[in-house]
Amino acid sequence: MTRHNGQNGRAGPRAKTWAPGIEGIRPPAGLLLPDGLADAANRLRGLLSQWIAAEVAPGRLMPWLPVAFGAGIAAYFAADREPAWWASMAASAGALAIAFVARHRAIGFPLAIALAAAGTGFATATLQTARIAHPILQASLPSVTLAGFVEIREERERSDRIVVRVERFDAHNIAVKPARVRVAVRKGTAPAVGSFVEFKAHFSPPMQPLRPGGYDFARDMFFQQIGASGYALGKIKSTQSSAARGLWLQYSSAIDAVRESIDKRIRSIIAGDDGSIASALITGKRDAISTPVNDAMYVSSLAHVLSISGYHMAVVAGIVFFVIRAVLALIPSFAGRHPIKKWAAGAALLAATFYLLLSGVEVATQRSYIMIAIVLLGVIFDRPTLTFRTIAVAAIAVLIFAPQAIVHPSFQMSFAATLALIATYQHGLPWKADPDSSLGMRLAFWGIREIASLLLASLVAGLATTPYAAYHFHRLAPYGVLANLLAMPIVSAVVMPMGILGVLTMPLGFDDFFWRAMAWGIDWMNAVALWVASIPGAVGRVHAFDTGPLLLGTAALLMICLMRTPLRWSGALAGIAAIAWAVTAPQPDILVAGDGHSAAFRAGDGRLSALFIGRDEFAIKEWLAADADGRSPKDASLKNGVTCDAVGCIGRIGDGRLIAFSLSAEALAEDCMRASVVITQQEGRGSCQALMIDRTASRARGAIGLHWTGERLKQTGVLSPGHDRPWAHHPTAISADAEVQQVPPRRDPGEAAPRAEDRDADD
Repeated sequence: MTRHNGQNGRAGPRAKTWAPGIEGIRPPAGLLLPDGLADAANRLRGLLSQWIAAEVAPGRLMPWLPVAFGAGIAAYFAADREPAWWASMAASAGALAIAFVARHRAIGFPLAIALAAAGTGFATATLQTARIAHPILQASLPSVTLAGFVEIREERERSDRIVVRVERFDAHNIAVKPARVRVAVRKGTAPAVGSFVEFKAHFSPPMQPLRPGGYDFARDMFFQQIGASGYALGKIKSTQSSAARGLWLQYSSAIDAVRESIDKRIRSIIAGDDGSIASALITGKRDAISTPVNDAMYVSSLAHVLSISGYHMAVVAGIVFFVIRAVLALIPSFAGRHPIKKWAAGAALLAATFYLLLSGVEVATQRSYIMIAIVLLGVIFDRPTLTFRTIAVAAIAVLIFAPQAIVHPSFQMSFAATLALIATYQHGLPWKADPDSSLGMRLAFWGIREIASLLLASLVAGLATTPYAAYHFHRLAPYGVLANLLAMPIVSAVVMPMGILGVLTMPLGFDDFFWRAMAWGIDWMNAVALWVASIPGAVGRVHAFDTGPLLLGTAALLMICLMRTPLRWSGALAGIAAIAWAVTAPQPDILVAGDGHSAAFRAGDGRLSALFIGRDEFAIKEWLAADADGRSPKDASLKNGVTCDAVGCIGRIGDGRLIAFSLSAEALAEDCMRASVVITQQEGRGSCQALMIDRTASRARGAIGLHWTGERLKQTGVLSPGHDRPWAHHPTAISADAEVQQVPPRRDPGEAAPRAEDRDADD
């Protein structure tokens, strides 16, 4: 059989190694089929053999290596208990040994390589966690005096935020003191990076997920090496310290000073959201954008413009490359003697590196920088670059240095969009301009192709990122293609070029014009975002679903993009199954916050009602978003079916059962006799006829979701029995039998009537 590698159509050097195992596929012995069916089966077998041979041809398996590597990292994060580093290393070494032994086997070798890559990914994540292990605050502290160096400063819409490397942490009766903390401060009072500061602050442990299956804020903070968060109390004093700042802090201080000077210059010329967006595109500081504009960007699918990623990096490198090459080409005698193309690639690489450092080195920027660097280095060393291999190398590089990125939406959406675009543009548009046609016709046709390309890119990137937007943000962007078609040409032709020219001319003092021209383009982009967000149906809300549909949807995307034979359309079937799985995901009937201060239930109209809301409405806001509910926590309809008094609240679930939130011991005793479910912030004492979720249960399980299953109530907690990870509080021992509990049957309506004072309060 003639073997092809799927990339350049040439026979691969290992064709004789792979082909025998593939061609040796035979139906089970003894299986007799009618002649017609036998011929069809033989033809199908032949086709499958050819397709499989093409999929595993030399060079075709390279893009699947980061997939297997990432699968191993994902398995690490799915573990209930922290794996031992030595065990993960041993497993990885064993998998590599198996791959070496199976290197001559047609089918066994790729499977062994996948196993080895997964084992290596698992070990990489384990070692990363062990390397950055640090103390985490276990309980809230109302007032702490601390001193330390400011490492990060962020400007936000209503406040500022700093990350402090702690040198002194004056708190009594705690065994663990965090090494780094994140603190919110008053707007405009954040000290410069590198400053040594002293102040008082209120601190809390890193926040656990707000619902089962929700985003794990504590895990995110752990890998940022932050052990507590809080807010400053009073004035922040800048003082002197005998401790050395260190080289990394000196570098951070220098970079932040550059970012701050550019940010201030932009803001002095461009006011409001335009200035915030312009600064976000150049310096990566995007937290100061107002909520209405930021939300409109997400609803219209233009939020990718605010996050410096492949598009921005490509524009910067591309402009520098072509400008340098064009300028040098104007000197024929010089251009003829020197490799100006390579020099231009080197200058573009330096510009991309500066942009990476200036923008804060986020995951999306890392990925795009690595890909751009590979392409530019290929130009410098006269080496061809394969697009799928480029993204594969970028993915592996990012995951080696930051394996935790795989569970972050930025990584998932960035790589999904890039992979889909590469796969699409490898096929190209199905039509080409006739070179013999007139210049006017060719230019018109070129414009049509460019518009079609932009439409196709927006559609493909939007479809590829849809599963991740639905999973993490519970919403879709139905009019994203329209918004990108209207806004991106202006962003590409005006906003980014003017921003680059503004940075280049700022030291000379001629940057004012370019920033104002950039603001004009941003005005247009904002107008498009706000208009699209105002169109009826612009916000496509999606119910929360588990990781299963997301993983199946990811597999579908990979099959469609990475496969080259008709086998890739099996990915479409997997995608349909993932959609059906996500749409039919069950939603909780009762939700209880991890601190026990907020609770909600599903009322008779099928929507959530807030049984009780504590001081923080963040949990209620997250629950409504996960329930595809557009109401705000302050919406009066959230109290439908709820009656409250000074000692608690009572609500009626859709099937007529009562749920109570008790604030006192007296109310708890009465609620235990009347309600089916009782939630309390106190320690449960004595017998209770109802299912009780008290302080002990909240501490042990974190946020809890409850689902009715007939006469039984199934509990799902953020922390499962035996859960023990470095970023999670260690729960007390609880029985697995607590997962499903019998609850009292529904009582007679007269017996289960709310208290008289509740009815009075409701009236």
